[in-house]
Amino acid sequence: MSDGNPVEEVLNIIANSALIQRELDWLEAVISTRMSLYFGTETEYSSVEEIPLPDINDDPSPYGRLINDQNLDAVERLILILTLTPHIRPQLLDYFFVRNTAYDRGFTEFGGVKGKNHNGFLPTGETALFLLAGDDIQRRIRLQTLLLHESVLLKKNIIRLGVADAEEPALSGPLLLTPDYVAYLTTGEFSKPNFSPDFPASLVSTTMDWEDLVIEYHVMSEVMEIKSWIEQSDELMKNAHLKKYLKPGYRAMFYGPPGTGKTLTASLLGRSTGMDVYKIDLSMMVSKYIGETEKNLGRVFDVAQSRKWILFFDEADALFGKRSESNSSNDRHANQEVAYLLQRIEDFPGIVILATNLKDNIDDAFARRFQSIIHFPAPNASKRAQLWKQAFNGSYELATDVDFDALAEKYSIAGGAIINVLRYCVLSAAQNHRPIRQDDILTGLKKEFHKEGKTLEDIAKSTNRRY
Repeated sequence: MSDGNPVEEVLNIIANSALIQRELDWLEAVISTRMSLYFGTETEYSSVEEIPLPDINDDPSPYGRLINDQNLDAVERLILILTLTPHIRPQLLDYFFVRNTAYDRGFTEFGGVKGKNHNGFLPTGETALFLLAGDDIQRRIRLQTLLLHESVLLKKNIIRLGVADAEEPALSGPLLLTPDYVAYLTTGEFSKPNFSPDFPASLVSTTMDWEDLVIEYHVMSEVMEIKSWIEQSDELMKNAHLKKYLKPGYRAMFYGPPGTGKTLTASLLGRSTGMDVYKIDLSMMVSKYIGETEKNLGRVFDVAQSRKWILFFDEADALFGKRSESNSSNDRHANQEVAYLLQRIEDFPGIVILATNLKDNIDDAFARRFQSIIHFPAPNASKRAQLWKQAFNGSYELATDVDFDALAEKYSIAGGAIINVLRYCVLSAAQNHRPIRQDDILTGLKKEFHKEGKTLEDIAKSTNRRY
């Protein structure tokens, strides 16, 4: 990966282009040879297996690294370049538009589908089998098993076989290169998918560091255990004894009031270990996508597994709360969706973090599946003072009446809310061309507590009772 280095990005594209050109030339030779063999015309080769593969030993390009890292054989290499071709040289597949003059239609055995907007030939599983096996039934059946069940290309979510209609042959579905690998195999960089109805997850990141996270020492210790697992799990799972007892992956639950650092902690785990963190808001999933959980989240899990993401489920109690009795078809369907997600989470070989404000609402049977359950409590006065001073320790000027220790003693507030107060104060001071004053902070606090239907007096009273 180039980490945003434009020179390396250009070099990746140049190296990729050179190898892709050789793979395309090989694919064209395979198509031409298969057509000649099938129709009984003169050809240089007696089988497509005789056509020499491009040499990719020590090829430095991302495309070459993928072939070598996944140990792709000739069959899988052909399927890969066939699936990429519509994206980079669609006219190469025009060979398949030849018509069967006996029936005045295309050849059934070529497979292929027509896109809504794309005018070219889109290959299907049938297309790959025709190129690889021709009319050799025994080889076709063997390769059909590979394509449907065994290929690393499908297992690693590099390509997928589009769903055919229920009563049609499975291999009549289109061969599709996942968007991540379209980007990677052309530019050398994985794309960062955006949130959409088909991909209900969004990338979360932070510019903060661990020292910006104000939590109790024992909470930080538990978080560091997760970080250690991320950094050492690959090595640990090589131990034959441990592999018998430990499942790959790690499941953690963060619980506590809003604004106490749950999302920031997940983001810092990603940043410190070089992993992307993708957040799924389960409260939104339930309200907006009820009945489609499996379809909408299936791809998130598949991509996350191949890309080594951290999956962060927010508002987890919305879906993983106490199970409802199956009194209606809707209840039964909702419980089926929960069961599906539970299984995907348990089988996921990476890091899954669930966050909830209401741990008691989480089903006990589900909670037992976690390696760690970490409580993020509301900060005490000392921690609140630290949060205030840390947030307001910027290049802006503070008036002499600002007293963070007094604010921390009087008002129970979480770090996320303090950031909202900071935003208000900075804008107010800038508009009035003066330093930030204590009354700016109090006004910001009033606005923040008003969201909860509370006043400053309410908060001060409850803080005094609590401490």
